[in-house]
Amino acid sequence: MKKYIKTILEMKAFLLLWVTQSFSGLGSAMTSYALVIWSYSQKGSALMTALLMVSSYAPYVLCSIFAGALSDKWDKKITMLACDTIAAATTVIMLFLLKRDALQIGHLYLLNGVNGLMNTVQQPASEVATTRLLPKEHYQRVGGLRYFSTALNSILTPIIATAVLGIAGMGAVVAFDLSTFGIAFLTLAFLIKIPKDKEDGEAKEKLLASAKKGIRYLKKERGIFDLIVFLASINLVASIYDAAFPAMMLSRNGGSEKVLGLVNTVIGMSTFVGSLFAAFMPRPKSRVRMICGCLLFSMSTENFLLAFGRTPLIWCIGGFLGWIAIPLMSTNLDAIMRLHVPEKMQGRVYSVRNALQFFTIPIGYFLGGLLVDQVFEPVMAMQTETSVLVRMFGSGKGSGAAFLFFVIAFAGIGVCLYFIRDRHIWSLEEKR
Repeated sequence: MKKYIKTILEMKAFLLLWVTQSFSGLGSAMTSYALVIWSYSQKGSALMTALLMVSSYAPYVLCSIFAGALSDKWDKKITMLACDTIAAATTVIMLFLLKRDALQIGHLYLLNGVNGLMNTVQQPASEVATTRLLPKEHYQRVGGLRYFSTALNSILTPIIATAVLGIAGMGAVVAFDLSTFGIAFLTLAFLIKIPKDKEDGEAKEKLLASAKKGIRYLKKERGIFDLIVFLASINLVASIYDAAFPAMMLSRNGGSEKVLGLVNTVIGMSTFVGSLFAAFMPRPKSRVRMICGCLLFSMSTENFLLAFGRTPLIWCIGGFLGWIAIPLMSTNLDAIMRLHVPEKMQGRVYSVRNALQFFTIPIGYFLGGLLVDQVFEPVMAMQTETSVLVRMFGSGKGSGAAFLFFVIAFAGIGVCLYFIRDRHIWSLEEKR
């Protein structure tokens, strides 16, 4: 008990930040969930819905390199507060347009782009702030705790959002979102002190030169670079999955808004359980083996069950198996990055990492929506009732998305098997 009390006291500032930011994340997730349902009901197109995420990630990828350099120069707290305020303002604008019955898909693309830009600047500042608030021995707990909050939000989001939407409408969802933002904003502004930058002689360094330092660091650290490429490849497959998932859940025989919420809730429960293991388990003998093994297990279970399943029960089992190991992967990935990248370089290196690791996400969302609408659904529509594809994936709208899950299952497994043999990634075990 004394050990746990000591740990909590050492992590006090981080825990306060984590709890309030996670609560704010629940509000944002509820708004995003409601907008996905709204956009799909407007157009019935997987591509149009997927473009919501493309518009959010595009500025994140394009501006990440320079955002990290700016983050290293700017005050971390002010940066986080300013980005949160602008993001909240976009939510208010969205509500205003919705109340006037003037909200269009194009408005959401623009507002998501602004949100993505704010997240681009805030994320590296938040990473560095976390490093400064925590002693080294607690780095592994960061990933577990973050996934704990993500999992809890995943469980609560479809339940609360669906209930609030049904009872009070979109306005109440947005009001909840803004209230959680206010709590997080005031807590960060007045109750959390983030240590200032140390004087390292780089305060007047030009922006481009500062960004280049992050790139040069990754060129020198080949193990970190290859690990980022590995995750970028996984993100491509995962974002194709994310684009196809709501389209299948909302249009498949046996699917509905309630089923989408149910499967998302089970996924949240799965990551919740996984995050508990990640937060409290001791350091594994091999972090690299843990990362590779978790991703291989995830890719070789859920996609097949979503492809061949015809009932919510099978889809829920697939979601649970696909996400149970992801917190363990993320926790060890986060620990490797924090242990290998010097603190004074983390803002720049993390921003370059974000640009490289996440540039495949908007591509994947676009490809996923395009493949569902223009390739796999038309292919399944042309099949006869006795064809092999219909026997495997069923018929009607949503069967094309199921076919796509079958294809990306093999793509994900192939990526894992390729990078698990990368000697540069394994060299990270020798350095720490």
